[in-house]
Amino acid sequence: MSGRHESPDRARVWGVGALVQAVGDTLSARFATCVVRGELSGFTRAASGHGYFTLKDEHGQASLRCAMFRRALSQVEFSPADGMLVEIRGQLAVYEARGELQMVVEGMRGAGAGALYEQFLRLKARLEAQGLFDAQRKRVLPRFPRRVAVVTSPAAAALRDVLTALARRAPHVEVVLVPCAVQGVEAPAQIVQALASLTLAHRGGTPFDAAILCRGGGSLEDLWAFNDERVVRAVVGCPVPLVCGVGHETDVTLSDLAVDLRAPTPTAAAELVAQDRQGALDALDACERHLLHRLHQRLDAQAQRVDQAALRLARPTQGLATQSRQLVMLSHRLGQSAAARTQGEQRTLEVLSARLQRAVRSQWPQQQHRVERLAGRLHALDPQRVLERGYAWLSDAQGQPLSSVQQVSVDAAVQGVLADGVLQLRVTGVPARRKPRAKP
Repeated sequence: MSGRHESPDRARVWGVGALVQAVGDTLSARFATCVVRGELSGFTRAASGHGYFTLKDEHGQASLRCAMFRRALSQVEFSPADGMLVEIRGQLAVYEARGELQMVVEGMRGAGAGALYEQFLRLKARLEAQGLFDAQRKRVLPRFPRRVAVVTSPAAAALRDVLTALARRAPHVEVVLVPCAVQGVEAPAQIVQALASLTLAHRGGTPFDAAILCRGGGSLEDLWAFNDERVVRAVVGCPVPLVCGVGHETDVTLSDLAVDLRAPTPTAAAELVAQDRQGALDALDACERHLLHRLHQRLDAQAQRVDQAALRLARPTQGLATQSRQLVMLSHRLGQSAAARTQGEQRTLEVLSARLQRAVRSQWPQQQHRVERLAGRLHALDPQRVLERGYAWLSDAQGQPLSSVQQVSVDAAVQGVLADGVLQLRVTGVPARRKPRAKP
């Protein structure tokens, strides 16, 4: 009797599910509950409340996918975040749907900040001390930009989000892509070069009103290019107002702190840069309606004034009659006032005239007696009366009076004024001057 025998060298053929299950059973038997130390990366909390993350080696050379169910995650005393150094307790298993090794975490406790996160904090403190994050140096974005630059990878989903948001909100805005890598070893240098190209174009005749630096979400390692010191300094030196939309709302990079405005997401960055066109048009319509309303109010008021003026002009005879009545009334009042004033002045004049006549009558005898007395004195002093008594008045040829023989000389012409005429005389001799008598 003959039989078939399997070759001992022939390997067993496994089914995929059987092999994965066998590996899982081996891991469960070989590794019961164990504690692993590493850095959190890519931590997410699903809608169901379960947490999913990757635990990485501090040197970034190995990683382990982890899942933490809602009950266990609710007992963690802190909020897990990327870059934290933690110790997790759980069991190794194989996720059969993908054949991936994972750890089902039952507990988590902090073990430090993590090497990468500590590096982030040290660089943040140094750049902050240098003033790169000061709010005073940050610029205000223009409300209505005409040209916007987008610095990102052409293959990034963030670019599509930004273009979609800009096309929806402000289709008139010109968008210029400045391509660069946003992840990996070459990303920092390419981002710096992209910002330099943007600066060169802006100063070379293609001015930009604003710029967006963006990429989608990721772990701390995925976003590390935006924590590079070279990128941060290039962001600070950019002459164009810059908005940074990197990762999700909880992701904060050093570039977020250095830009003029941080957006929680790339889509939010586009919304911050470009005002909603429809909203602006609605605001303009509201202003137009307000201006038209005020204009109509003003026109109505002026129309009423015109109507009132037209009513007054429609009856000129009535206006003339009114003015005539006023003129007659004023004329009558003027006549009465003039008559009353004239009567009053007439009475005053009569009173003053009577007072003047009484004063003249009382002063006249006294003044007449005084005049007669002064006339008698004047008559007595009249030189003519002296001449009538036989005296003469002598004067020289110029009419100057002569009162001394010393004023004339022999043969000098002299005039003698008498009571009834003037004699022309000539001096024939001048007696010698008498010496004054000595006092006794």
